[in-house]
Amino acid sequence: MEKKKIVISPVTRIEGHAKITIDLNEQGGVDDARIHVTQYRGFEKMCEGRPYTEMPALTARTCGICPVSHVISSTKACDNLLAVRPPKAARNLRRIINLAQIIQSHALNFYHLSSPDFVYGFDAAPEDRNIFKLMQTNPDMAKDGINLRAFGQKIIEELGGKRIHPTWIVPGGVSHPITTEQKEKILAQIPQAMEIAQKTLKYFVSNLHRFQKEIDNFASFPSLFMGLVNKKGNLEHYDGFLRFIDSEGNVLEDGVDPIFYKDYIGEAVEKDSYLKSPYYKPLGYERGMYRVGPLARLNVANACGTPMADKEFERFKNLNDGKPVLNSFYYHYARIIEIIYGIERIEELLKEPETLSDNIRSHASINRDKGVGCSEAPRGTLFHDYEVTNDGIITGVNLIIATGNNNLAMNAGVKQVAQAFVDGNNITDGALNRVEAVIRCFDPCLSCSTHATGIVTSRIEVRDHNKQIVDVIHRS
Repeated sequence: MEKKKIVISPVTRIEGHAKITIDLNEQGGVDDARIHVTQYRGFEKMCEGRPYTEMPALTARTCGICPVSHVISSTKACDNLLAVRPPKAARNLRRIINLAQIIQSHALNFYHLSSPDFVYGFDAAPEDRNIFKLMQTNPDMAKDGINLRAFGQKIIEELGGKRIHPTWIVPGGVSHPITTEQKEKILAQIPQAMEIAQKTLKYFVSNLHRFQKEIDNFASFPSLFMGLVNKKGNLEHYDGFLRFIDSEGNVLEDGVDPIFYKDYIGEAVEKDSYLKSPYYKPLGYERGMYRVGPLARLNVANACGTPMADKEFERFKNLNDGKPVLNSFYYHYARIIEIIYGIERIEELLKEPETLSDNIRSHASINRDKGVGCSEAPRGTLFHDYEVTNDGIITGVNLIIATGNNNLAMNAGVKQVAQAFVDGNNITDGALNRVEAVIRCFDPCLSCSTHATGIVTSRIEVRDHNKQIVDVIHRS
């Protein structure tokens, strides 16, 4: 039998555009599979020559789903250039808006992109695997997804002035304080948000038994994990130190100031993808593969640090007898726990008296020619690294996008899923949906500010060893 190749293009229900290639052997088994990010952005070069003060607004355009993450990391890099630490009120407000964005983004992935697979099954008809079908058959669940996402978006709008690309977060702090009225308005929405989050948690955990084969094969393998932790070693999204652990839970690096990230993280480039492939330097490329994001953050943390999240965190840790959870299907579980944590932490921060202070910004001129900003985006650890002249003009930029940190793991994941579910002699839509679904576990944000127009369709080409098309499957 001749060798064939399956091409899934585009990958559906993700943010951005990518394709997957699956190489089959003569018997129809899977030899290899890879994800290819097909869009080029070029922000690192486009920012050169611009004043550093423009960087938060410019780099926010990298993404239309999580622009707040880029603003946070960018302004932290600018703080580093100025050699200032924002006042406590500004840091609290930055934390709140960052957590609000994580909540709305996690809700988007769980409800809008992934829940059709949980509700109808991975083998359901393609026309049923979407949020519109969910609105017809499970309207309460669809409304919960909309309301939970709206909770986060409304906080972003309340603080930042608008839901997408807010300019409120500035070098040195934030541009204006929060009022008592705004504080009370946000606090009033917390009970409903928590009710939805707990309902989501109950639904997901009670349905896990239906997906054991997916749990066992959705990027379930040993790897390193990286994430930020605070001084106590607990879950951290805004500040803190980098921690690397191995698949047994052994700490490889701890207490690493993110400004020294280049000492530990290397960046490789593959010619078949625009997405970089970072790796843990001491182990080299590709042995230094690590995962980031909600699963990794819970794996590296000692605790969450809030009551309800910690209660579920203990159950999460027991999935693998206290060792790191290696099954990427549980990214969805980790997202729900982070939603609960985010709601609790926002309430705590709002109730701190200093949060209402008028002292919200530190002012300075350029004091350093290099600055690094790091935070936890919904999808993982995000780095902004700037070089400037004495006048603050950008001369060099390096961005490690959260999704890029997962690139090696995503590739290993699509290969594992393809080998477990795809039969080249009997290609089913459900098998191909599972190959796409493992990517949705990582919730990649490949190029969120670029969208397809109209109906998104997939054309799957089956080619022989001479790369001649022998079959075409259309999906819409």
